[in-house]
Amino acid sequence: MTKLRLAIVGAGPAGIYAADILLKHERSFEVSIDLFDQLPAPYGLVRYGVAPDHPRIKGIINALREVLDSGDIRIFGNVRYGTDITLDDLKRHYNAVIFATGAVRDAALNIPGIDLEGSYGAADFVSWYDGHPDVPREWPLTAQSVAVIGNGNVALDVARVLAKHPEDLLPTEIPDNVYEGLKASPVTDVHVFGRRGPMQVKFTPLELRELGELRDVDMIVHDEDFDYDDAARAAISSNKQLFVIDKVFSQWREREVGQASRRLHLHFYAKPVEVLGEDGRVVGFRYERTRSDGAGGVVGTGEFREVPVQAVYRAVGYFGSPLDGIPFDERHGVIPNHEGRVLGDDNAVVPGVYATGWIKRGPVGLIGHTKSDAMETIQHVLNGQSGWWSPAEPDEQAVVDLLDSRGVLYTNLDGWHRLDQHEQELGAARGRARIKVVPRDEMVRISRD
Repeated sequence: MTKLRLAIVGAGPAGIYAADILLKHERSFEVSIDLFDQLPAPYGLVRYGVAPDHPRIKGIINALREVLDSGDIRIFGNVRYGTDITLDDLKRHYNAVIFATGAVRDAALNIPGIDLEGSYGAADFVSWYDGHPDVPREWPLTAQSVAVIGNGNVALDVARVLAKHPEDLLPTEIPDNVYEGLKASPVTDVHVFGRRGPMQVKFTPLELRELGELRDVDMIVHDEDFDYDDAARAAISSNKQLFVIDKVFSQWREREVGQASRRLHLHFYAKPVEVLGEDGRVVGFRYERTRSDGAGGVVGTGEFREVPVQAVYRAVGYFGSPLDGIPFDERHGVIPNHEGRVLGDDNAVVPGVYATGWIKRGPVGLIGHTKSDAMETIQHVLNGQSGWWSPAEPDEQAVVDLLDSRGVLYTNLDGWHRLDQHEQELGAARGRARIKVVPRDEMVRISRD
């Protein structure tokens, strides 16, 4: 019987969903799947890209855990593609590979001053407060007033974590170094800037509601932003999510403010123009006031405003990273593909190479969208036997021997169970669900027992 030896690079939701769909799909051949990830622990952005005070979203880990614990997939953590294992290695041991490496870099925002000291990418900050092992343990939280540029869920996550009193994060799995860093922060004001109006936002009603529930934080919105045109009113009446968002804003506009020790300001119709600096450091943010064009977009008004801030976080989207030996679209930050089949420079299908998730379609959609995305890719894997590689060493032990010969300290599923239990025990000792282990070498040591 034909047997498919499949490698999946990336153990986040995209990679795990792809493996699960393939295993459950009706097929005429056996399947053997190895999942590789550069991090010692699985789950990707669910573990390292979702704010610690989002337990409902993190509940998706339970579904991912069931897939891994089924025993049908091997996982190799702490293995870097391109160095620890290469494309040539994959061709020698597998029939095909699916890249599910996601998008973890910050998209660029090309305005003057964006590279000043005190200007940061939101993705890096998220990695810090989520305890990613490859970012510094400390974050420079010295600003009293902060600007967050963007109107998506990540922008609101960043704003919420900055404005929230850190002791209110203690029931979560927040790492100790992150709690201590936030505890020392002198922040009093967080300003969120969006280029378009309040009915063109990219965040969800749940994210917005959570902002208004912050203890001892005033929500500041401005009446001038809510002079709706016909297009906005039509959107509210026809879109349930926008109806709820408008209702939340209406409630905030009626609140009394001025009693809280911290303030979270939402500015709409604010197009980023410049990060202002003195002596190489951020001292302010300059934006142009925009107005609706009546068709869902905005145009500039020629009115410019400035807000004094000492730090700026850009949350204008994620961006994929190139992979060794794999075609890459530098403009869009994705692997060029047609329905998951990777395309070369000549636009021809590259045999044996597939993509799924954000590295396939860009960083759009919620985690749930990844399932339908993976189904499309898997269908092409199933139908693409003629393009599979013919591995010289397909035996399952061969890749283990390869990693051992290179001294790669890889982690496996049993190792993840050990780390998972260790983090839960750390939390239980202090009345918390979990406390993340942050240093990579410690994660590996615990995982490898």
